[in-house]
Amino acid sequence: MSTSVIYPGTFDPITLGHVDLISRAAKLFEKVIVAVAIDTGKKTLLSPEDRLELAKKSLGQFSNIEVVGFKGLLVDFAKEKKITTILRGIRAMADFEYERQLASTNQHMYKDIETIFMAPNEKFTHISSTFVRDIARLGGDVSLFVPSVVVERLKK
Repeated sequence: MSTSVIYPGTFDPITLGHVDLISRAAKLFEKVIVAVAIDTGKKTLLSPEDRLELAKKSLGQFSNIEVVGFKGLLVDFAKEKKITTILRGIRAMADFEYERQLASTNQHMYKDIETIFMAPNEKFTHISSTFVRDIARLGGDVSLFVPSVVVERLKK
């Protein structure tokens, strides 16, 4: 039985939806490792250093949450950390099919890995990092969607 869970993502930027899932997972697991993907293959708005810093600042109030960067395959990172549980957020049914395929692929590469899915609180189901980036890029107010440290960084 795993007492730790990995919650992976790009976190470009971290949103209130992410914080919601992570804080709830922190009540279920002894340790939550927030794994910030460094080499995503995606063009990110924020640098890896910024994404790590903002996640750490947004989650600093939790004693059992560790924010770390990782490169390469998530399953290799999980093996390295000796963790067999991955947490993934599901906002809508469209997310589920993609996440199910990802979980299956991960399990083929690492037979001991299990993926659990959590839905965010209803008030956060509409939030995505993509929408936040677009709103910020167009000069809109993102304060309803992200922690205050992210609002300040995006203003810069």
